[in-house]
Amino acid sequence: MATDGPQPEETASTPNPAPPQSNLEAVANDQQEAPVATAPDAPSSSQPTSQSEPSSQPPAPEPQSLAPQPEPAIPGPRATRLQQVYTSTLRQTLSKLSYPNIESCYPTIASRAPNILKSIQSQMVSVLESKCQREFEHILARMRVVQGLNDLEQLLARAEGRRREHPGQEAPVAPHLLPPDQVLAAHLAPHLASQQSQLNAKLQTVQSHNLALFEEIRRQREEARRMLDAVERVLADVAGANGLLDEVAGDLATESRGVEVEMMGEKGAM
Repeated sequence: MATDGPQPEETASTPNPAPPQSNLEAVANDQQEAPVATAPDAPSSSQPTSQSEPSSQPPAPEPQSLAPQPEPAIPGPRATRLQQVYTSTLRQTLSKLSYPNIESCYPTIASRAPNILKSIQSQMVSVLESKCQREFEHILARMRVVQGLNDLEQLLARAEGRRREHPGQEAPVAPHLLPPDQVLAAHLAPHLASQQSQLNAKLQTVQSHNLALFEEIRRQREEARRMLDAVERVLADVAGANGLLDEVAGDLATESRGVEVEMMGEKGAM
């Protein structure tokens, strides 16, 4: 049987060491050189057994009370398309591990044990594909991707139904197309609403206080008006009395002077 390294020449000199082999080449040579192990003959039924095998089996595990697992969601159009795209992309990626590419990387094994290399290549592709597929399915289940895509399908269906029910209604402006002032107003609206309610309460308190002050001022004005009216009436009475005194002032002065003369004459006679 041929070996990988060159045969040493039958000379007195020291034999040259064989070149190192790669792992795949070593595996191929081992599988070529290893003898095929034959299965031992099964004992015939006529031969008595020296010792009977124990017939006791381990007790079956008791059934555990598990919570009912939720049923997996049925993939909708988008979830199905996602799985198809992933499968096609994975196959396209694994197609780079084709046998011609592997053969070009390991020409020695391909020339000596092509069947083994083909088996290794097919097993490698199969293992990678199954592992990637399981990981993808685990991610879909953990992140609930199928349920989310189905919810998106239902949301789009409801939106399409509303659009058909109201064909003439204009579509609302998308949030990313709104001007900055409207976006700022939308973010400040809750804070401004709370501040507005507080200011309204303060305004009502001030208005009630102002109303009470206005009533007090009006009452004082009424009282001042009544006092002025009373003073004007008194002044009118005084003016009327002065007018009456002006008419009899001359007579009173003459009578006063006559009385004074009489009183002076009586004093002189005494």
